[in-house]
Amino acid sequence: MKSSLTLPASIARIPWAMLIPLTLLVMFGAAVLHSAAGGSMEPYASSHLIRFGVFLVMALIMSRFPRDWAFMAAYPVYGTVLLLLLGVEIVGQVGGGSQRWLELGFLRLQPSELMKPGIVLVLASFFHTLPVPMISSWRALIPPAILMALPMGLVLMQPDLGTTLAIAFGGAVMLFLAGLPARWFVGGGLAAMVALPIVYFFGMQDYQRQRVTTFLDPESDPLGSGYHITQSKIAIGSGGLTGKGFGEGSQSHLNYLPEPHTDFVFATMAEEWGLMGGLLVLLIFGIVLRWGMNVSRAANDRFSRLLAAGMTATIFFYVSINLMMVMGLAPVVGIPLPFMSHGGSSMMTNMICIGSLMMVDRWNRQTGTSSL
Repeated sequence: MKSSLTLPASIARIPWAMLIPLTLLVMFGAAVLHSAAGGSMEPYASSHLIRFGVFLVMALIMSRFPRDWAFMAAYPVYGTVLLLLLGVEIVGQVGGGSQRWLELGFLRLQPSELMKPGIVLVLASFFHTLPVPMISSWRALIPPAILMALPMGLVLMQPDLGTTLAIAFGGAVMLFLAGLPARWFVGGGLAAMVALPIVYFFGMQDYQRQRVTTFLDPESDPLGSGYHITQSKIAIGSGGLTGKGFGEGSQSHLNYLPEPHTDFVFATMAEEWGLMGGLLVLLIFGIVLRWGMNVSRAANDRFSRLLAAGMTATIFFYVSINLMMVMGLAPVVGIPLPFMSHGGSSMMTNMICIGSLMMVDRWNRQTGTSSL
C-alpha cells in the first residue's frame, strides 16, 4: 500500500502558486543588488532578503485575520496613519530635501507608505456600508474625496509627488470599482487637464517641474537634468537579448547609472540579464497580479472584492510607474520596483498588499470559493 504525504491544513492553504514565484523574484532581486554593490551581499542584498523574510512572516500573520477584524480596523488604521502624517510635519526627519520620516529609535518609519494600502482599506469599508442606490449620489463621492484629500495634502507638503500620485491612483481605482458613474470620471479628467497648468506653475517645487520638462525632452540636457533617464536607457539598451552577464554591468559598476539599487534597479538588471531577464521579471509580476485579481473575483462580498482589487492595483501602480520611469516613458518620481529595489518602506507596503490578498484568499476558501 502506497503512503501519501499529507501536509498540515495551515500549510496546504498557503497560496504557493503565487508565493513561490514571488520568492524567486525577491531572490533574483537580491542577485541584482549583489551585483550593484560590486559583488557583495552588503549593504543591499542581505538586508533585502532579511526584510522579505520579516515581512513575509507579517503577511502570513495578516492572512489569519478574520474578516470582521479587517473591516472594523479600517477607520482606526486610517486615522492612525493620518496622525503619523501629521507627526511627520511636526517632528519628522529630513532627508534628501524632503521631510518624510519619523525616527522611532528602533525604526525609521515613512508613514506615507502605509497610507497606500490604508486608503484602499478605508474606501473598501466605506463602499461596503454604502447602500447600492446611493452609488450615483453625492454621498458616494464627497466622503471618499475627503478621505483621499487629507493624506494627499499632507504627503504633498513633504514634498513627495510620487506617493501622492500613488494614493490618488489607489483611491480613483476604488471609486471606479465601486461603480461610480462614468460621467464623473470624464468630468474629473477634464478638471484635471484644466488644473495641470495651475499645479505645474504653483503647486510643484522647482525640482519637480524640472523632472517634468526633463521627461518631455531628456536629450536637451543629457549631462544635467536628463542624466538619470539617459543613462537608464543606455543600460537597458546595451543589455541586448541575453545581457552582458552577471556582475558585468558597466553602467552600474562604473557609477554611470544613478541609484542602481533602488529606483533604477530594473536598468541594472536589464544590462546584465538582457531582454530575457526583463521578460522573466514581467512574467512573475503577471503571475502575482493575475492571482490578485482572481482573489478579488472569487470574493463573496463587496468589502473583500474591493479590498483585494485595490491591493492588486497598488502593486500594479508601483510596477507600471517604475518600469515606465526607467524607460523614459514617465517622469522620475522616486517609485521603486516592488520586491526587487532595495528599501524597507517599499517592501513593507507591498508585503502588506500581499498579506491582505492572502487574507481575502483565506476568506474565500472558508466559503468554498477558489482564486485559482
